[in-house]
Amino acid sequence: MVQYNFKKITVVPNGKDFIDIILSRTQRQTPTVVHKGYAISRLRSFYMRKVKYTQTNFHEKLSTIIDEFPRLGDIHPFYGDLLHVLYNKDHYKLALGQINTARNLIGKIAKDYVKLLKYGDSLYRCKCLKVAALGRMCTVLKRIGPSLAYLEQVRQHMARLPSIDPNTRTILICGYPNVGKSSFINKITRADVDVQPYAFTTKSLFVGHTDYKYLRYQVIDTPGILDRPFEDRNIIEMCSITALAHLRAAILFFLDISGSCGYTIAQQAALFQSIKSLFLNKPLIVVCNKTDLQPLDGLSEDDMKLVNEMKADALKTAIGQGGEGTDADVLLTMSALTEEGVIAVKNAACERLLNQRVEIKMKSKKINDCLNRFHVAVPKPRDQKERPVCIPPAVLEAKAKQAAAEEKRKTEKDLEEENGGAGVYSMNLRKHYILADDEWKEDILPEILDGHNVYDFIDPDILQRVEELEREEGLRQAEDEEDDFEMDGTELTPEQQEALIKIRRKKSVLINQHRIKKSTAESRPIVPRKFDKDRQFTTERMGRELSSRGLDPSLAINRMRSRSASRTGRKRERSPEGRDDGMDIDDDTPSKKQRLSRSRSRSRSVSRPPHEVVPGEGLRDSAQKIKAIKLAKKSVKKRNKNAKRGEADRVIPTLKPKHLYTGKRPKGKTDRR
Repeated sequence: MVQYNFKKITVVPNGKDFIDIILSRTQRQTPTVVHKGYAISRLRSFYMRKVKYTQTNFHEKLSTIIDEFPRLGDIHPFYGDLLHVLYNKDHYKLALGQINTARNLIGKIAKDYVKLLKYGDSLYRCKCLKVAALGRMCTVLKRIGPSLAYLEQVRQHMARLPSIDPNTRTILICGYPNVGKSSFINKITRADVDVQPYAFTTKSLFVGHTDYKYLRYQVIDTPGILDRPFEDRNIIEMCSITALAHLRAAILFFLDISGSCGYTIAQQAALFQSIKSLFLNKPLIVVCNKTDLQPLDGLSEDDMKLVNEMKADALKTAIGQGGEGTDADVLLTMSALTEEGVIAVKNAACERLLNQRVEIKMKSKKINDCLNRFHVAVPKPRDQKERPVCIPPAVLEAKAKQAAAEEKRKTEKDLEEENGGAGVYSMNLRKHYILADDEWKEDILPEILDGHNVYDFIDPDILQRVEELEREEGLRQAEDEEDDFEMDGTELTPEQQEALIKIRRKKSVLINQHRIKKSTAESRPIVPRKFDKDRQFTTERMGRELSSRGLDPSLAINRMRSRSASRTGRKRERSPEGRDDGMDIDDDTPSKKQRLSRSRSRSRSVSRPPHEVVPGEGLRDSAQKIKAIKLAKKSVKKRNKNAKRGEADRVIPTLKPKHLYTGKRPKGKTDRR
């Protein structure tokens, strides 16, 4: 379980942002309206509240920073030394100390100015004291701006550190640069460490996880280490030294016996001897990598001697732990390119580490408490007579049959690999056909024979099924004929025939009414004048048609003439009082002007105002309808605005944020927000 999660540390704002956050919060969360007519006690409490609230906000933010950053003395020594290597322990403590000092100073400033505010004798004095208090707090915070910026950089880097649990089962890989450490961790875990053919590709610690015997192991890839004095090593090398010194892990020291890494075996052996003290009380395995380029047996005598010395030191480490180390346990060969021996190295490291952890637990005092609870029952023989195991013959035969049945059946894939592989061996997919005669399996079945499709005649019951389909089709046709049967009236009684005649007559009347309704002038399309080039639809023709049917065509002709384009544009004249424009007037001698105005008023359409209530709309009066129209327009305003906006348009979500534009107006401003 990972005990340290540095990714949850809160972001540290810089000095300017810190001040803006605190003062904006004070402005929003405290009262903003005060008048000189208030009682002096009320004025004092108003400004004291602002000073106290600002100090509380500063204290909370700074305390959060101090508490969330880890204290080097309280965390695991591995993380303590790692932070010291990366960030310099002195600078880290100094920055946190400055934050703590600033917190105390702000508290002291607030305390002093609250005392002074108790003796403020006017609005002006109280306001000046408040401004001075907040100004001194902001000045203190500005002075620690570099420390805040340093801590923010440290927080960002710590969030990128790998999650290493110092107390779990760990395998640590070390050695010179470019000897194959990252390639090995990529092979045995799902880690994706960058692998390049140059030194110091890995510049920090990388973590992967692997499983062995249903247990999870973390594998740590360390940067390469050079053989030089401790003081000359850089930060990248010190990360590896820190991990070797503090983590209880199985050590895999990688050795490039081919020399392709750019360092000889003598240089790698010197590095092994210089850091040998870090391997004490830890399982150590020397891994000879890149055996595909140079086998271990092909080394020179001097190089082989150095390898044997490292093997002897690793053997002493294994024996010193109380185990029985062998040459095969402490010196292994592998090739990360061909993956030969990779799994063997992983299994050996996991097994050595597991045995060591078990031995440590067995030597602890806790094991005595556990052993007291265990009891192993051993049965005692009742006499000296031997009773061998007796298995019935039927059971033995059944076991033999089961073993024969469990023998692996050769698949077509196995046969293909035995007979030359793909392209040489052709699979026979017909060998398992179930036919009456096995000789028929290899027969070639034609698709077309004598102009007929062979598959149509494969089914022996094809004729019987065709007859069933024809019979079913005949039944369906008979049902359709019964459904289409129409009563002719020959089999009905006189009363039924009379009722049938009435029904048919009523039906024809309804059909005619529907046709007349569809053919009225309202539903007919208006023929535009540009389509009436032959002058077939004229008022004279309409007058003749109406006269032939016994109707007076004068009103219709006048209406059509009033609609013509030649009469548009004339000003409508007022109708006589007390008479409706649309009503026919039965005067004996209507004047020409009245006739013209009557026909003109009929032709003009009267638009209904939008606020007029139409029966059936469900609205009470025009005021309610106007309100409903406004609400409808307001509801679609945002949608229409978004519809017009394109992807490239600049968007300002909130033009005036409320927390910045509400409250007390500044001096000299009179515009209302």
